[in-house]
Amino acid sequence: MPYAEALALQRTLVDERKADRVGDLLLLVEHPDVLTLGVRRDGGRAHILATAAALTARNIEIFETGRGGDITYHGPGQVVGYPILDLNPDRRDVHRYVRDLEEVLIRVAADYGVEAGRVEGLTGVWVGREKLAAIGVRIARWITSHGFALNVTTDLSGFDLIVPCGIADRSATSMERLLGRSVDRTEVEERVVARFCQVFDRVVNASTLARAASDH
Repeated sequence: MPYAEALALQRTLVDERKADRVGDLLLLVEHPDVLTLGVRRDGGRAHILATAAALTARNIEIFETGRGGDITYHGPGQVVGYPILDLNPDRRDVHRYVRDLEEVLIRVAADYGVEAGRVEGLTGVWVGREKLAAIGVRIARWITSHGFALNVTTDLSGFDLIVPCGIADRSATSMERLLGRSVDRTEVEERVVARFCQVFDRVVNASTLARAASDH
């Protein structure tokens, strides 16, 4: 899904969730190559290493997102998750929410035998000094949007276009690289859903899941 479409969809669904016309949602998408900016300072524009001409040649757009964090790269091979959740009344804690997203992805990595974890003072999921998953969220009236990007079979050269998340002395990695083998995206998505429900005390609406699979 092109990033602009995903951004518009999130905004619509956030309004729907605020009005209680939909329940809690987890959108899982894959984007074409794109750079996204956060709200911190200049959003991360100073951390773009590629020239405008180079980005144009690769048909890579840049988007201001309204989420927290710095600049990041999205591209094929990532599982990008956008939770649209109402954190009222008992999960109104931004720090806890981000830690819970990290926990989801740490457990997904563990399902594949990858020992991932946190780094003090930094956001995201790490394996040693390499980032496996980035997190950047927006919370308005305790309704969440944006979320996480898990590198599954991602071409990591995309991160060479930027200083990822503004951290110059660390690099990105992927499940494929860590495992030394191909990884099935659909299987990873299923693990993400299972672990998300586990961490956030949710259950999957089977009829909604069936319609989504049918539409896909």
